Amino acid sequence: MIPILAIVLDSSVGQAWANRIARGDEDGKSPEIDTRVQELEAEVKYLTESMESLREETDFVRRLVEGTGEGDASRLGPGE
Repeated sequence: MIPILAIVLDSSVGQAWANRIARGDEDGKSPEIDTRVQELEAEVKYLTESMESLREETDFVRRLVEGTGEGDASRLGPGE
């Protein structure tokens, strides 16, 4: 039993576990990871908003091309 414990504690998993205990991180998260997660969440929010804007613009252009938009320009006479 003791040789198995020695092998586990000497492994990379055992060293990572010891480092986590030494840092005192209860949840195992480092500040760099928290910062990176916040940056990624902000980027996802920005990309979501950009996609929604592109969706609206595409819908507008499609309606213009199809001629079904509000204020249909095809009803205007020449020069109006």
